[in-house]
Amino acid sequence: MQCKALRDSAKEIQSFDVAYFMASVDTLEDNTAFANEHEAGFPILADPSKEMAGEYEVLMEVGFANRWTYYIGIDGTILKIDKETNPATAGRDLTNTMDALGFPKV
Repeated sequence: MQCKALRDSAKEIQSFDVAYFMASVDTLEDNTAFANEHEAGFPILADPSKEMAGEYEVLMEVGFANRWTYYIGIDGTILKIDKETNPATAGRDLTNTMDALGFPKV
């Protein structure tokens, strides 16, 4: 659902001068198949070692990653962490938050 919401909001998201992606603890092969199946127009990063998930503190005890959204400025500063990401409205929420944070437009 989250992938679909981002896919369906691609035009609005791409009106901002940003790079965006999803990250998963699944394998590259699984993520590639998922991206193809759901026609994702953005990268889905694979972190099967769970190293990145651990560094960003999104890893749950059961080994899955939380669905959090990180807003990172051009200088690498984390501007906001949305720990209440709603998969159904993720695309719209992303654009609203980027607008509120003053992310530059294309």
